Parts: sequence; C-alpha cells; structure tokens
Amino acid sequence: MRVAAIDIGTNTTRLLVADVVDGRVKEIDRRSEITKLGEGVDASGSLAEAAMNRVRATMDSYASAISQCETTTGVLTSATRDAANGAEFVEEIRSRYGVDARVIDGDTEARLTFLGATSDRAPSSTPLLVIDIGGGSTEFVIGNGDTVSFHVSTQAGVVRQTERHLHHDPPTVSELTAFSQEVRAIIEAGVPSDVLGLGAAGVAVAGTATQCAAVAQSLVPYDPARVHGYNLSLITCQKLFDQLSAMPLAQRAAVAGMHPKRALTIVAGIVILIEAMRAFGLESVEVSEHDILYGAAIAAASQATA
Repeated sequence: MRVAAIDIGTNTTRLLVADVVDGRVKEIDRRSEITKLGEGVDASGSLAEAAMNRVRATMDSYASAISQCETTTGVLTSATRDAANGAEFVEEIRSRYGVDARVIDGDTEARLTFLGATSDRAPSSTPLLVIDIGGGSTEFVIGNGDTVSFHVSTQAGVVRQTERHLHHDPPTVSELTAFSQEVRAIIEAGVPSDVLGLGAAGVAVAGTATQCAAVAQSLVPYDPARVHGYNLSLITCQKLFDQLSAMPLAQRAAVAGMHPKRALTIVAGIVILIEAMRAFGLESVEVSEHDILYGAAIAAASQATA
C-alpha cells in the first residue's frame, strides 16, 4: 500500500511517501521543511499566523505527492498540543488537504517513534532506548523487539528551550549552564533512576541527531545513507557543542554539513542530547533516519488493511 505520512512538528513539517507491505517500509519520497510552527508558543500559548502560513505553504508544495497515495495520515505534536488554537488548525489541515490529521499525545508519539526506529532492526535481548529530540518535547522510549516497556514525553525541546534561555549570539556561558541544568532536571524528573540504569543501547532519531551526524562527517550535500546507522559518540557531541556554541549564528550556519535553518536550534539540541546520553550512561548512540514518519506510515497501512 502506498502511504503518505506527514509530521507537523514544532520545528519542521515533513513528508514521507512509502510503500508499506507487512510492516516493512520502502521509501519513495521524503521531504522536510523547517516551518517553526512552535515559534512563540511557549510564551504566548497560541500558534502564530505567520507560523501557520509557513506550514500551509509547505503543505501546498506536498499536495501533489499526497494525492497519489492510497491513504494519508498526519500527526501534529508538541506545539499544536500546547496551543489554544491547535484544534482549529488541525481541522484546517484535515479539510484543506484531505489528510487524516490528528494531534497525538506524548504516549502515542513515543509509541510511533519506537515503531519507526525499530522497523528494520533485528530483535535483541538488550533493551533499546530511542531518543527523539523535537522542537517542543523530547521522548525517551525503551523496549525489546516490538514491546515498549517504558516511555515518557518531556518538556525539553530545541525551540522551547532556545526561546527560554539562549538570548545572545553566541550564547553566554551562564545561559548554556542554566539550559543544561533545566534539561538535566527535566530528565531526572521524568525518568526513574532504575530506568536510567537499565544499560540500554541507544538510538537517536530526528533533526538534532541527523544534523550532528552530518556535521561530524562534513556532509555536503546531505547523504541519508551515511547518516543512517552512524555511530555518534558522546565525545563527538561534546566537541560539536564546544565548536558550535562559540560561534555566532551566521558562522554556525556556514559550517560544512549544517542545514542553515537548523543553525538557530542546533546548540540546544546538542545540549539535550548530551544530557540524555549522560543520564542514561551512554558513550554513543546510533543515528537513525527511521523515526515517527516510519511509525505513522506503518500504523496507517495496518489500519487501512484491517
């Protein structure tokens, strides 16, 4: 079955067109635009008109690809969950683009992310931790095979914490310290100590992890084949943090492998990833291109054929 899966997140609006057969995903087309839907939501409590217009323009560009699919699913996450006008915007996406769109809660986001991240992995006796750093939230999901044993959605996100803490260019030491302390406290409050000590292997999905893999390899242009499966060490993350946090935005945006539009939030993302790896005792994580888009596509295909 040919499926279109759309993820309208706090920072990006992404499309996956794929053929899904027996839970296996064959990617046909994949696109991503940084639309910053969550810009200002943490402070205002509402989606801004300019932010919604950026999503509308991106969805317009996806419309032709969507129309060629047998079923289309859309998930909207942290920014829309938190916004007073979020439900109204979801209804617009449904009616305007013919997408089976819905706001998903943190539990569903975690489940779909784990489903996508493990879609091409062989079962292992070692617990697997999936780290999904988004614009407004970060999900931690632990499981074996297709069974999730722990998941939590936390209020740590690259847009949310950038807006809260990083007000100088480049950010100051005091800003970065306050940021790190808040993220550390969020993780400790959300994840029990016995879960932190499980010794799970780590997989990191979404923009922060893939961007770090691209910059670490100076990938120009971006090459998904070299990003997927890349081993990203804590030492490399710390080096990237030291390098990028010391640069002004314009210089950061010009670094080889950096998507210019991710330069604003990449420092925040690396802080969250470093704190997560430290909390779970991980020396490295495997970077995966297979994330909530894959999970949403598999779930949509399964529902359509049920």
